[in-house]
Amino acid sequence: MIQTLCEPDRAIRTPHVPVSAQVSPLRVRDVMSVSPVTIPPSLSVHEAHTLMQQRKIRHLPVLQDGCLVGIVSDRDIRLVLPSPATSLAVWEIRHLLARLTVGEMMTCFVMTTAPDCLVTEAVGRMLGHRVGALPVVADRRLVGILTRTDVLRAFRRVSPALSVTA
Repeated sequence: MIQTLCEPDRAIRTPHVPVSAQVSPLRVRDVMSVSPVTIPPSLSVHEAHTLMQQRKIRHLPVLQDGCLVGIVSDRDIRLVLPSPATSLAVWEIRHLLARLTVGEMMTCFVMTTAPDCLVTEAVGRMLGHRVGALPVVADRRLVGILTRTDVLRAFRRVSPALSVTA
């Protein structure tokens, strides 16, 4: 089940302007990461974990036939990893993780947002549901991802402008 924060308002079309120069409220499209790294549900947890480490990312949207079907976070992967106190050998752990697929452990009920939504609404949803990222969906297709890091970067770019007006 996919829940979208708000439907895009077709009447609102603002050009992409640097965050520091904007006077109007920030929209998700202004701060999201475009073209996020995605994975299929058939990918092994071990491969997903390796991909996250290589790309230094914490969230992977899961797509099947171009449609968003889930999301996996680094926390989700840590929860399926065996305890460091396990008596399993390293090769046994790798074997188990290679057999477990992302589709078997991903979060299926994904909270999403739309590019035209206000960043404040999206952040409110992230805080309310205690999630670190929201996939951005337009016309039923993944167009980006809004992460906690994206929001912090936008805040850092906007804060000099805020201190001048305050």
